[in-house]
Parts: sequence; structure tokens; C-alpha cells
Amino acid sequence: MRLSSVLLAAGCVLSAVSAQWLEATIDLPPASGPAALVYDSLNGKVYCANQSSNTVTVIDGATNAILATVNVGGGPRSLYHNPTGDKIYCANSSSNSVTVIDAATDSVVATLAVGTGPRALCYNPQDNKVYAACYDGHGVAVIDCTADSVVATVAFAYPTAICYNPAGNKVYCASMTGAVLKVIDGSSDTVVATASTGGTYPLAVVYNPRDNKVYAANYYSLNVGVVDGEFDSLTATVPTGNGSHALVYAPACNKVYCANETSDDVTVIDCASDSAKATIAVGDEPVGFCHNPDWNRTYVANKSGSSISVLRDSVPVAVEERRSTPDASRITPGPSIIRGILNLQSATCNLQSEVALLDAAGRKVLDLVPGPNDVSRLAPGVYFMRPASGEMRSASGIERMTKVIVTR
Repeated sequence: MRLSSVLLAAGCVLSAVSAQWLEATIDLPPASGPAALVYDSLNGKVYCANQSSNTVTVIDGATNAILATVNVGGGPRSLYHNPTGDKIYCANSSSNSVTVIDAATDSVVATLAVGTGPRALCYNPQDNKVYAACYDGHGVAVIDCTADSVVATVAFAYPTAICYNPAGNKVYCASMTGAVLKVIDGSSDTVVATASTGGTYPLAVVYNPRDNKVYAANYYSLNVGVVDGEFDSLTATVPTGNGSHALVYAPACNKVYCANETSDDVTVIDCASDSAKATIAVGDEPVGFCHNPDWNRTYVANKSGSSISVLRDSVPVAVEERRSTPDASRITPGPSIIRGILNLQSATCNLQSEVALLDAAGRKVLDLVPGPNDVSRLAPGVYFMRPASGEMRSASGIERMTKVIVTR
């Protein structure tokens, strides 16, 4: 495991720091064939579809520990979380079905027959519908999530990937024929437009809500096409590694990650400039993604490696570490952690109120109070304490922070 490193200078404010790194690797049973991932924000869990073992692995999003295994249909290849009903939908490509999992209990509550070879799923929250792209069935099955029943099919050739655009209530589905995106109206479930993907063999699409753009991974073209979400037109292409296979959007840093199956790495795309900014080596055959915004983690499913790579991204933050100065001479060093308990004394931060505990990305992970605080569920790494009141500031006016290191 490689943890983040944040350069600190005593008594001075650092320039903005932004980086991506491999935080951890989660090993799955041999020959599992992990193919897809989804994050359940309501329960803080990650779900991994294992195509070879016909199972879904449930992972704790805070600790990266495996919690459960759920048996599903044959060849699960895609997952999606419906927060309205708190359900996980799993597309089973070999058994031509979609399994519905209760996310609270991690138990199967329904199995729906759809078209042949469902490969990808997306959720339309406005109409509470799930769309299943059925590659061999040449169409998209529309599922009513209230009744968990198929209510329509949108026909076109070889759909491979799908995503939802809430700005226009539109569904984008990549079609192998012509390497285009079919744009489906989310209300009428009819095709209303077609857009180029900017390459050949599109295998993944993802929506960027901040910039209203759709990204399409073109496997054989070694690039990602960028489509304007308002006018449904191609605006750019971004070079990637070999075999661009999966995409995910990270909102905290406004980046798209592209998993490159053949080169065993991930390309990091800056969405403001639509340019590649970094390449991160991962496991064998990365083919699936999900993003955990609560911990700013991106999970990568490595199909041949039977593992999940956990990536972290730090958003630009300015960090100042407290040192012994006349105005801070009464402040003691950061507290230690014993058996998962951080014992915070008032003298530690001269605090009269709560203290926010931040991760290396600058995201608040806990509110600390004077006395014992249970931090046993935190991932190992470097954290920072910041008084919630903002009362502790340097002469420059920047809030001071005290470093805390969590180990296992």
C-alpha cells in the first residue's frame, strides 16, 4: 500500500497540491473475473460484479474490507445503484437477466428477464427507470424501478455502453455500428439524435455534470471522445493508453478516469482542458470502475488479476503545519491513536468546540470532540485536524492544521 505524501513546511503555507496515487489493492478469490463496480452512497458500500464466478462482492467503502458475497445470474458485467429504492441492479450477460439486490440487506429480491446479452446499465432518477444495453439483443431494455418490470425496448444495433444526462433527461447509448452515440429521450424512450464518438469500438460512456459533457472510450482508437451534452456534437478527442475500456467521473477534482485494458493502466483526463494529465499503473486487464466521493477514492476492477485497485486523488489544497511559535507555544503536538481511539484533550487545539478531521484531499471525514474519538474505521494515511470555529489562524490569516497519522 502506498499512502499519500503531503509536503509540509513549518510555519508557511504551501502551494496547491494535486496528485493521484495507488492507495491499496483488494484481492478477490482467484478466477473471480471482476468486471464492473458501483458505489452505494446511502450505505457507503462498493459492489463488484465478478463475471467468472457469477457473484457480486460487497466492500466497505471506508475500510476496503469485504463484507459479503451475493450470488447473481450468469456472467455479471454491469452494476448500477438506484438511490430512490436503495437497490443494486446487476446485468447478467450470459443469463440474459438483471438481478435486483436490496442494498440494505444485500439480498436478491428479484430477477428480471431482459434482452440477449445485457452489458451496461444506467439509471434515470427523473422517471425512476433503469436502462439495460443488450448487445446481442440489439436494443435497450427499459425497467420501471417501482414495479421492477420491463416496460419498453428501444431498438438499434449492438449497444455497448450507456449513461444518463440529467440536464436534458437524455440517455446516451454507444452503438458498435457506426461508432456513434444514440441519444434517447428519457421521457418518451425514443431515439432523438445521433452523435459521433470520435473513434471506433466504443465500450464505455460517462457523463460529466459540471461541464455537461459525455465522454466515450474508443477501444481500438486509443482515445476518448468528448461530446457536448447540450448540442450532442463531438468537440474533442483525448489520447489514452491501449484498449480504453471503462470510464468514471470524479466530481471533486473534475476528472475522468479511463481504464486501459491492454496497457494495464489508467489515464487521468482533466475535464476543464480535456487533456490527459497522468497515467497510473494498475492490475491486469482493468475493465471496470466506480468512484467513492465520500473518500475521494476510485476503484478499478482488474479482470485477469482478480483484484481491485484503489486510487486516491487529492484536490488542490493549501496546508500549513503548526510549529512552536510564540503565538502557538501553548499548543501540544498532534494526539496519538491507541487501539483505534484518538483521545483529544482541550489543550491539544485550545478548543472550545468541535474539530474537523480532514483527509489528504481536504475532505472532512469526522467531527472530533474533546475526549475519546473512535477512528478505527479510517483508512491508514495522513490526516489533519482543523478547529471547526476557524479560531486558530496564523499571522497570515490561514487556518493552522495539526497532522495526525493513522496506521494499522
